[in-house]
Amino acid sequence: MTTNTLDSAPETTAVSLDGRSFQFAGSLRSAFQPGGFVTLHSEDGTRQLGQVEEVAFSIGGGDLQGSGRILGVVSDDGEKLDQRRGVPFGAARVRVADAAEVEALYDDPGAVLEIGSYLASADVAAHLLPHRFNRHTFWCGQSGSGKTYALGVVLEQLLLRTNLPMVIFDPNGDFVRLRESSPSAEDTDAARALAERNIRILRPSSPDPDSLRVRFVSLPLHAKAAVMHLDPLDDREEYSELIHIEETMGALDGKDVVSALIARGTSSAAALAARVENLGLLDWNVWARGFEAVTDIVDTRPDATVLDLGGFDNPDESLVVAMAVLDDLWARREQRRPLLIVIDEAHNLGSPEHQSPLHVAVRERLIQIAAEGRKFGLWLLLSTQRPSRIHPSIMSQCDNLALMKMTSPIDLDELATIFGFVPPAMLARASRFAQGEALFAGGFTAAPMMVKMGGRLTLEGGVDVRVPMRPSS
Repeated sequence: MTTNTLDSAPETTAVSLDGRSFQFAGSLRSAFQPGGFVTLHSEDGTRQLGQVEEVAFSIGGGDLQGSGRILGVVSDDGEKLDQRRGVPFGAARVRVADAAEVEALYDDPGAVLEIGSYLASADVAAHLLPHRFNRHTFWCGQSGSGKTYALGVVLEQLLLRTNLPMVIFDPNGDFVRLRESSPSAEDTDAARALAERNIRILRPSSPDPDSLRVRFVSLPLHAKAAVMHLDPLDDREEYSELIHIEETMGALDGKDVVSALIARGTSSAAALAARVENLGLLDWNVWARGFEAVTDIVDTRPDATVLDLGGFDNPDESLVVAMAVLDDLWARREQRRPLLIVIDEAHNLGSPEHQSPLHVAVRERLIQIAAEGRKFGLWLLLSTQRPSRIHPSIMSQCDNLALMKMTSPIDLDELATIFGFVPPAMLARASRFAQGEALFAGGFTAAPMMVKMGGRLTLEGGVDVRVPMRPSS
């Protein structure tokens, strides 16, 4: 009788008919789970790295079954992975991959972002590929999932490992302390290196040169019209007046605009002056009035520019900042200067529900950048609690996905439709994530992965306010 060489193998065996996917069966003691990495040892000595995608078992029967995909052939020394090919096999022993085998996923382990550890293997570091942030990224997770903290981990790593400048639209003040080391990390080399980066924090209440301001006269015509809620057809005469007085307004102090319009003596100019007064535009703190404009600061390309949008009295002022920056970046797109545009709470700017002229102008520019900006080096990273509140024309252009805890079936179904490259069992796991756990998939990962996020090097600005407790007696 012929002796089966798998008799002494682990309890789980696998088969692959195409060298791309595999099916396995074994005992529950194998403890494989979706997202976990395994090594497949064929009878001919070939060793391949695989990733489990689906797992099923029968209660009482003790049987474990599942499937996965083959990621490549591991070299004899275990340090390299040929991801261009997989080898079919009739039978292979399956075991959990060790750290060195998982590291073989990366051609240059020194040129990656270390963001935490794998959920399935807590002792194995999880990495993102920094050079693949040249695609749009969608980052989502419900309130309390640790979304903003985790985003900070990745942004810190990008600042440490790349020269990719970023501008961060920060509506809740979560990143305004990006220059300050956390107590647990302040004596580390990484924190010292981060402190040397040129990080600008722009806030409405800050004095020059850190004040967050916009120069009205530098806005394109359509943006000026959006600020004044002017429609080129419905408000034909006022719109025409705006066209003809652009140069005049540029030579005037903001407080003189109304009197200058009235002095023109036309009904359209008087109507435009009344509009300016009724909207309270002259009282907005967003106008430069001698301060350096945010567009000029961003154009110098600091390593990071944080725009504290939550400090304005009028919510439209934050929209003016977003419109000014996005319009200016688009106008200069032919310069092809790489920039990561990070938009926290992106539903504030990219929702299809908002229909005010300012909201529409910002959203339309985001749609354009999402569709065409990648080739010019304008790359979006959109973070939100509710995927369904992001315009589909923006969301559908994202090639990278970061997903933290999400229990909404509607949102998970939409994510499954748009990001079809994510294994369904891994996507479903998001509803059971604990705080700080995340799923990453797309171009910026070597393979889809579920991760426990690592710690921050800098302080988080918008931490939750705690309930005051009475001292125990």
